[in-house]
Amino acid sequence: MKEEGLKELYVDELRDIYSAENQLVKALPKMAKAATSDELRSGFEQHLEQTKGHVKRLEEIFSELDEKPTGKKCKGMQGLIEEGKEMIDEDLEGEVLDAGLISAAQRVEHYEIAAYGCVRTFATILGEDNAAELLEETLEEEKETDKKLTELAENINLEAAGSEEEEEASTPKKGRAARA
Repeated sequence: MKEEGLKELYVDELRDIYSAENQLVKALPKMAKAATSDELRSGFEQHLEQTKGHVKRLEEIFSELDEKPTGKKCKGMQGLIEEGKEMIDEDLEGEVLDAGLISAAQRVEHYEIAAYGCVRTFATILGEDNAAELLEETLEEEKETDKKLTELAENINLEAAGSEEEEEASTPKKGRAARA
C-alpha cells in the first residue's frame, strides 16, 4: 500500500518536472537574447538543447510507465521564470544584467537539481532502474550547468562590480559640484 502512494507521488513529481522543463524550453531563448556576454548567451543556447533532451528522457520514462506526462503546471518553475523575466525587464545593462541572469539561472538549476534528485531516488526505490539511470543522467547535466554558471559568474560579477565603480566615478557627486 505504501509503495502505491510513493508511485503516485513519483508520477506526480515527474509531471511537475516535465512541466518545468517545457516552461524552460520557452524561457531560455529569451534569456539568451537578453544576455550581453557571448559566452553566457552560448551557455543558454546550449542548455536549451540539453533541456529539449531532458524533455525527451522524461517522455521515455512516461512511456515506460504507461502514463501521460501532462496534467500538471509547475508553479515553482513558473515563479522562477517570472523572476528571471523581471530581471530582464529591469533597467540593468551589460555585465550587471548578465550577473542578474546568472543569478536567476542558478536558482532554476538548484530547483531542478533538487527535483531530479528526489525523483531519481523514488525511481530507485520503486525498482524503475532505467528511469533511475535516465534521471541520474539529467541530474548530472543540471549539476554541470550549475558549475558552468558559477564559473561564468566569477568573471561577470567582478566586471559588473567594476562597471558600477566606473559609473560612480564618472557621475559627479552633489557635494563636489557645490565646492567647485
